[in-house]
Amino acid sequence: MTVVKMVAVDKDGTFLDDNKQYNRARFNACYQEMKQRGIKFVVASGNQYYQLKSFFPEIASEIAFVAENGAWIIDRDEELFCGEFSRQDIDAVLDTLHNGNYPELRYILCGRDSAYYFEGLDEKWLVKMRHYCHRLKAIRSLDDVAGDKLFKFALNLSDDYVEPLMADIERLHQGAAATSSGHGSVDLIVPGNHKGHGLDLLGKRWGIERSEILVFGDGGNDLEMLQQSGFSFAMANAPQKVKDAARFEAPSNNDEGVLQVIEQMLAGKPPFVI
Repeated sequence: MTVVKMVAVDKDGTFLDDNKQYNRARFNACYQEMKQRGIKFVVASGNQYYQLKSFFPEIASEIAFVAENGAWIIDRDEELFCGEFSRQDIDAVLDTLHNGNYPELRYILCGRDSAYYFEGLDEKWLVKMRHYCHRLKAIRSLDDVAGDKLFKFALNLSDDYVEPLMADIERLHQGAAATSSGHGSVDLIVPGNHKGHGLDLLGKRWGIERSEILVFGDGGNDLEMLQQSGFSFAMANAPQKVKDAARFEAPSNNDEGVLQVIEQMLAGKPPFVI
C-alpha cells in the first residue's frame, strides 16, 4: 500500500524534457490513477502561473500550482496565498541591481496580474522570457504597476556573477532572498515564500503530512521542498547539491524519470510501501 498522498513536480529540467515537452499519454494514465486514489497533483515551479497552466489545459482547474517559486499558490482556480514585496524593499533591491557590478544583468518584476520590464530591455532576451511569462508588459516606472502585487524578481546574468550577486542580496537585504535554478537564472523572493512553504500550505488544507509527499526537482529553488518531503527525488541531471538535499534519485528528465517513479509509486514498489 502506498503512503503517498501528494505528488509535486518541478517543471523545467524535471517534468519536462529538454525540448520542453512531456509524454502526455503516459502522464494522463498516471494522473487518472492518482485522481482515482485521491492523490493530489501539484506543479511547483519558478514560472508564471499563466504559463504553467497552459501545459495542463484539460486538468488545470483540478490541480494545484505553486507558482513563481512559491510566491503564488492556486488550488483548483482558487488563490490560497499571494506574497508581496513592500515598496521599500523593491526600491532597495533595484538600487542594488543598478549600482552593483553584475555585467549583462537583465531582470523582470513578477506580479499577480503580469510580469513587467522597464522599457529599453534587450528584445532578444524578452522573446525568451515570453516563453516563461505569458503575461509580460513594458513599464516606464513602478507607478505603472501600482495596482498589482509584486512578489518576485527574475534575474539573468553571467554564471560567473551569480554567487556574488546572491551573496550581496543576503548581505544587504533582509526583505529579499535569492535562489538559483541554474544557467545564470536567479530569483529574488520574499523570504520564506519558497516552494516548500507552498507545499506546507496545501498540505495543511488537505490534511497531508510532509512524510506523505512525493516531490521531484533539479535546481536550487527546489531545495526546501526536497529537504522537507518524505519521498524526495532529485533528477539524475541535477547538480550534486540538489542530489544531496534529496532522499532518492530519479532517472533524468529526458528519460521521463518523473513518470517512471510515479508508476513505481502507483504499483506499490519500494520505497513506496508500508
